[in-house]
Amino acid sequence: MLGTLAGAATACGLGQLLQPAVAEELKSQQKQVIFLWLDGGISQLESWDPKPGTVFGGPFRAIPTSVPGVHVSELLPHSAQRMHKLAVVRSMSTKDENHSTGVPRILRGDPKNRGVDYPYLGSALSKLLPPPENNLPPYIWVKPGRGGFIWQHAGFLGARYGALALGEGKPPIHIHRPETISDATDEARNALRIGMNKRFRQRRRDSEIDAYESSYDMALKLMQRKDLFDDSRLSAADIERYGTHPLGRHILQARRLIEAGVQFVQVTSYHWDTHGDNFNMHLDLVPQIDRPFAALIDDLEERGMLDNVMVVLMSEFGRTPKINQRIGRDHWPEAWSLAMAGCGLKRGVVTGKTTNDGAWVDSTPYDVGHLFHTIFTALGVDPHFTEYMNNGQPLPIAHEDCEAIREIMA
Repeated sequence: MLGTLAGAATACGLGQLLQPAVAEELKSQQKQVIFLWLDGGISQLESWDPKPGTVFGGPFRAIPTSVPGVHVSELLPHSAQRMHKLAVVRSMSTKDENHSTGVPRILRGDPKNRGVDYPYLGSALSKLLPPPENNLPPYIWVKPGRGGFIWQHAGFLGARYGALALGEGKPPIHIHRPETISDATDEARNALRIGMNKRFRQRRRDSEIDAYESSYDMALKLMQRKDLFDDSRLSAADIERYGTHPLGRHILQARRLIEAGVQFVQVTSYHWDTHGDNFNMHLDLVPQIDRPFAALIDDLEERGMLDNVMVVLMSEFGRTPKINQRIGRDHWPEAWSLAMAGCGLKRGVVTGKTTNDGAWVDSTPYDVGHLFHTIFTALGVDPHFTEYMNNGQPLPIAHEDCEAIREIMA
């Protein structure tokens, strides 16, 4: 209840009016999210919803989990032993089979079209959750390739809610100030920058300046926390448990950022679009998420953090039950699975089912709007009560025709 009221107050700009007792309670229960995104679409049949022995089932077996009667693919042996800590939804049905439109649709929660660009989930939660008092960027995206400040994720919320992307998990390239620049010189440069921005703002759109200033401020904050990027602090055991491949290293980086107090960390892994050679590709790829995902859940629980940290593992859709001529599986948004754990969620629950061949949802289908309602509600933000304000226009934070997936709510 406290989180719901505070989330609503924050969204409406009333955060400073919270009662001191409520503010203290929120501070002690700061909610955080780790969002693991397998770009391209992991196969539900080779992960959370196997159908061995069927025409579309593929070559892999189903193995028992730590929850009696629940089975997953044999490619997930570590996650299987943590099933009593997880909530799995097998009845996602999202209707968009294209990467270019499906990805933003999922990450924005697919609200009704109101002529504005809605924020991605990380930006939305940076706005809706009470801000942590740790002087760190609230939304960090750990990804392969290049980094930078991705202000477009914020949509109509404005650049300050954009994502700071860490390419390959590395800090911004200018995080280290040259030794030849003194504190006084740095302060003078900063004052000059602020002054020039004020002049520049008079002739440009505010969004251009906001994006630049936000990226500068975020890099400045990280300059005070260079320890977060010091790999010499990692234990050999952690490196072995999470793996030396990029996805494992990035999930370990996410854990460190969450421990430091970052509010929302997204980790992206590419190459899950298995139109050809699906089974060998999943044989290689799935273990790269299975082991570090299990290690992450263990570590959060051992540190007493899992009650306040939500972990979401998903893609933009699943893969077709039918196996194509290239021994691959194509895009299939009609019936797929995702896994979650932690804050506000039941443990050891699997909801939803698909037909015997895995082609269709054979229970209540859930779209991404239901997922956003679930995430917001579990984190203490009531999506029916809380609204965004965009130039005086109230906007719902999630699709108003949807509800939370109650079967997995604690």
